Amino acid sequence: MSPNTSSRLQQHALTDFLPLEGTDYVEFYVGNAKQAAHFYKTAFGFQSLAYAGPETGRKEIASYAVRQNKLTFVFTTPLRPGNEIADHIYKHGDGVKILALCVDDARKAWMETTSRGATSYQEPLLLKDEHGELVSSGIHTYGDTVHLFIERKNYHGAFLPGYREWKSTYNPPATGLLYVDHCVGNVGWHQMEKWVGFYEHIMGFKNILSFDDKDISTEYSALMSKVMSNGNGYVKFPINEPAEGKKKSQVEEYLDFYNGEGCQHVALATNNIIETVTDLQNRGVEFLKVPASYYDDLLQRVGEIDEDLAPLKHLGILVDRDEEGYLLQIFTKPVEDRPTLFFEIIQRKGAKSFGKGNFKALFEAIEREQEMRGNL
Repeated sequence: MSPNTSSRLQQHALTDFLPLEGTDYVEFYVGNAKQAAHFYKTAFGFQSLAYAGPETGRKEIASYAVRQNKLTFVFTTPLRPGNEIADHIYKHGDGVKILALCVDDARKAWMETTSRGATSYQEPLLLKDEHGELVSSGIHTYGDTVHLFIERKNYHGAFLPGYREWKSTYNPPATGLLYVDHCVGNVGWHQMEKWVGFYEHIMGFKNILSFDDKDISTEYSALMSKVMSNGNGYVKFPINEPAEGKKKSQVEEYLDFYNGEGCQHVALATNNIIETVTDLQNRGVEFLKVPASYYDDLLQRVGEIDEDLAPLKHLGILVDRDEEGYLLQIFTKPVEDRPTLFFEIIQRKGAKSFGKGNFKALFEAIEREQEMRGNL
């Protein structure tokens, strides 16, 4: 991101009709919420936070909320077939349903977005319990994904009204994950501009970076991407679409197995990527690997960095630089059997960009995995 881009974002924040305070939580619809919560506690270092289900008056579903620093994940499963959640899982497999955003006024957020053409998912709803009151509202975005607007300034409970605090004796140590850096959506052929327009006109975002098929391509496949950011830069949604190539791109593979558009990956921030990734690997999280030759000229490409090269090479961590600093990043393999959702671990040391210099090496690593699955 150039200094001009930074100044445009600062000016944009002054006139933002949808001020966002960050990501409130990410909710996944999954086949077995209890086991999913256990996996994310064990593998990623989340802690038990809150539970809702038959014991709390929700007879048809069970939800487990887990937290690590400013990261909150919710896993929801249906207890019976023949409903929207069960249908979502049958169609998509486990995946992201809700990207919930923190707002100061959920009623105003809903009015601003629906008046600009958003399709309402949930009209403003006031939720109360003994810990106060919370307002939520929501709109549809790409595929079956939705944004909820969460106003919790008058709520002091563990998570949401309807949930009870979830205490457990099993709470593995955290892994240093801090907050959501960005969430990437995969959309269909020739749909990127439509969704760029959605975020621009309906949510007041700006397109801060663009990558075409010359930037993101290998010998076999290509994709295009645009990064959308809200006014203060706290919420960023890159949007990918396929581009023509000799073989099937990673976006096409995702769309085939997810059966439609959806959230491809969630990027999780850390302040020490070497410690975090070492811990995650020791807990069984699998990461994509680039060839050792990637590191042969790394320092010539990105300049001086604070980290020793040896642990980066050992772990497979990628490095890229922009005008404002550098970043370190690594990507997990898909975290379910369908080759759909995965996670990025990212540490920013000044850089505001998204690792353009790593695209070729990264996507060749993805293609090697695709080829093993027979999907390239």
